[in-house]
Amino acid sequence: MRQQVVIPSTSVGLWRRLAAIAVTLVIAAAWAPAAASATARAGPSGARHDVITWGASADRMGDAVSDHSYRLVVHTSVGGDGLRVRLSNAFGDQPATFDSAYAGLQREGAELVRGSNRRLTFGGARSVTVPAGDTTYSDPLPGRLPAETTLVVSVHTARAAGTATGHSMAMQTSYAAGGDHASEEGAVNWTERIGSWFYLDSVTVRTGAETGAVVALGDSVTDGWQSTADLDRRWPDYLSRRLQSADDPAVKGVANEGISGNKVLADGAGQSALHRLDRDVLSHPGVRTVFLFEGVNDIKAHTGVTAQDMIDGYRTIAERAHAAGKCVVGATVAPFKGWSEWDPEAEVVRLRVNEFIRDSGEFDSVTDFDRTLRSPYDHERILPFFDGGDHLHPNDKGMQAMADSVDVDALQAC
Repeated sequence: MRQQVVIPSTSVGLWRRLAAIAVTLVIAAAWAPAAASATARAGPSGARHDVITWGASADRMGDAVSDHSYRLVVHTSVGGDGLRVRLSNAFGDQPATFDSAYAGLQREGAELVRGSNRRLTFGGARSVTVPAGDTTYSDPLPGRLPAETTLVVSVHTARAAGTATGHSMAMQTSYAAGGDHASEEGAVNWTERIGSWFYLDSVTVRTGAETGAVVALGDSVTDGWQSTADLDRRWPDYLSRRLQSADDPAVKGVANEGISGNKVLADGAGQSALHRLDRDVLSHPGVRTVFLFEGVNDIKAHTGVTAQDMIDGYRTIAERAHAAGKCVVGATVAPFKGWSEWDPEAEVVRLRVNEFIRDSGEFDSVTDFDRTLRSPYDHERILPFFDGGDHLHPNDKGMQAMADSVDVDALQAC
């Protein structure tokens, strides 16, 4: 009889910490400038291009603050080298100057892995001024960033005034501090915890030309509301993990361009999907597929929007994305009975919209989130097992079910 070895609970915790340290060391080694050459990873054709590995939709963020540092924690998707970050002043009404910008690896909280924090430059300079309404990319950073890395981008605003740009509902703890602390790897000065991302709106890497990305254009469900914060359990996060483990390399990058409260047709909580499509989706490199999952906020607002209005909006987005050479996946609007704004009239519009999404042929593929999330006993409600508690937003289990229902082969249908 084989003897059973029992590990004390304290030892289990130690082994878990050691395993986490080992993984971090492997990532840090790959992140070093002396990482393997890009040519060895270019793929059979040798061709390479930039692909978005993380993204967040820009919006207005209140008053900009000079001489302030932001330590922004993000989780990437596809791996590659030549990392670049895009700083956005899209909603600023005055120029913003960043004189210190770094990218490193998270150890814990605001603390970084020692030796991982590396300076970013812009056209060879350490400082960059982003005009009002504009964005700018950093220079490529040597070294490889593995897939699914917790990356930390730290920036300091030398001069900032007027309106700040960022993403309000990050579902991720980041950090802020007065003065310039961007180069520091320790956490001692990063005492302010924040739940938003400021100025950073995308991260890209360079990889083989056969690899592309999918961008999720959506609202609060895509943004991750009611998922567990700091654990990357939004449905695009679960989808990214599926794609990284898939054999087919065609689509590996995932960018989450959801904004809580966002609508297809009308500005309000962020610019409408129609108005932000170019900046938040089509401007990013390596995008192969647009995943359109939006509409519930238009429907439940009771502003007189009809099903035909929604259909016209969806059709316009699909046409513009197709004209840019992208595949378009349409996702049905999920049930929301029990939410305060639900009523039978809104349900009629939702059903008509979903009929169009399923049957019109306007999309290259359809993902039926309605059927994935609805209760078999009441198709107008989310299944209680998936309900985050407000009858509109799925919980972690619901988010995972959504990601699992996506046909990954359809993401590279074009």
